[in-house]
Amino acid sequence: MVASDSLRRVTLAELVATLSLMADLGMGRPMERALRQTVVAMRLGAAAGMDGAACASAYYTSLLTWVSCAVDTSEVAALFGDEMEFYAETRDEDLGGGTLAVFVARHLGRGKSGFHRIGMVGKFLATARRSVQRVMAEHCQEASDLAGQLELGPAVCEPLLQAFERWDGKGVPGLTGADGLAPAIRLVQLADSIEAFHHTGGAEAALRVARERRGTQFDPGLVDCFCAGHAEILDGLGGISSWDEVIALDPQLGTALTGDQLERALGAFADFSDLKSPLRLGHSRAVAELSAQAGATLGLPAADVVMLRRAALVHDIGMIGIPSGVWDEPGEWSISPRERARTHPYLTERMLARMPLLGQVGHCASLHHERLDGSGYPYGLRGEAISLPARILGAADVYNALRQPRPHRPAFQAGDAERTMRDEVRAGRLDGDAVKAVLQAAGHRIRQRAGLPSGLTAREAEVLVRLGQGRSNPEIAAELHVSRKTVSSHLEHIYAKLGVKTRTEAALFAMRHGLAGAAGESGT
Repeated sequence: MVASDSLRRVTLAELVATLSLMADLGMGRPMERALRQTVVAMRLGAAAGMDGAACASAYYTSLLTWVSCAVDTSEVAALFGDEMEFYAETRDEDLGGGTLAVFVARHLGRGKSGFHRIGMVGKFLATARRSVQRVMAEHCQEASDLAGQLELGPAVCEPLLQAFERWDGKGVPGLTGADGLAPAIRLVQLADSIEAFHHTGGAEAALRVARERRGTQFDPGLVDCFCAGHAEILDGLGGISSWDEVIALDPQLGTALTGDQLERALGAFADFSDLKSPLRLGHSRAVAELSAQAGATLGLPAADVVMLRRAALVHDIGMIGIPSGVWDEPGEWSISPRERARTHPYLTERMLARMPLLGQVGHCASLHHERLDGSGYPYGLRGEAISLPARILGAADVYNALRQPRPHRPAFQAGDAERTMRDEVRAGRLDGDAVKAVLQAAGHRIRQRAGLPSGLTAREAEVLVRLGQGRSNPEIAAELHVSRKTVSSHLEHIYAKLGVKTRTEAALFAMRHGLAGAAGESGT
């Protein structure tokens, strides 16, 4: 059970910091890089004498600047191959004007044939670099739109539009520079490089890159401030708990989100996770609607339905940590990409675990690929080890995925999707009741069986038929993916309801009332 008020006690800072962890994963960067970058930005802002409003703007701008780069990566991967490798190399050079053009041309078409790469470079030059500039501009717009959805206002939305601008005016789209840059983005750009070079080369490397790019990429005044106070700004950076420090710096002083605000924020998480692969557009929100309706149909308490819906919204955020090339592969996965893909539920749980009040949401979300027969992942759970909400989420995820196209197949028609779902129930992988409720939520007409005799439940009827067929208690438990104790409890209820004392009497009752042969069907 989940207390509904506990799910509301989450701060905006915690959610935005979680988004920054997603950005680190998606860009192949060390975990908590954006958090450490934010600590640097806040220390540098204080040293530079920036007022509270400017520092608050820098706080949220820093946490959100690279989120879109991490999620909307299909086009980046199409241009440059593995987007994580590409992003890692962007830190090494001062990329402005002609230097940026050379860098992009050098990386275009990586992993493809020489002939294909020559064609891509030619197109890049012929279109005056518009394809790459468009991708960068879209990333800025998406981050700004996300800040708007999170109600952060112009103080954050506007700096995010300048993420790729530069002090010398040679950035993208190249519309401003110098004092035209928002103070927040100036802080973030310098803090980003300081953290990256400090992480790999210490204080001297951070000082060197700041001085080398003074007046080109970075605000000279901020560089001078950093060089003068670098010891304090970098103090303990490698050993602090970045999450704790960033949350402690929360400009809103830990103000909790309302239930509606949390719902909208998790909806933004859903949209961003679906951006990782274009064919998944709207998948997470659709799974959330199916899951919530199915959960209500199956009688889950209201608080559990809320938890289930939220778990469905975020169930795929771990996908962001896997290269787009894996999700967009048109053929069958080989072992390596398959194993990478199978880590995404674990990544989902790991990211949400930073917020204890969403821990159960994250755990439920991480189980959407578990299967009753133990064939699922990431934990290989079986039977009753998979909670009813997780079974519902798994069924809703499968159904909506079937109804959408994927790189290796077209979308299933409704009837074909229903047949596939029922096949999964018969194979013992999906829960029959969960599938039935999901199909009903999706608008399928569900064949209703006439009321069962003597007040038997559907599950008791399944146990009764198997009992009549001569199965032992352990065999019934294995077939229905329940514990032996649960089977014994069902049998006690069956004997009491039927007024019988022997297996033979129970078998005769099943045959006389038309139950024989129905095992495995009542849940579908």
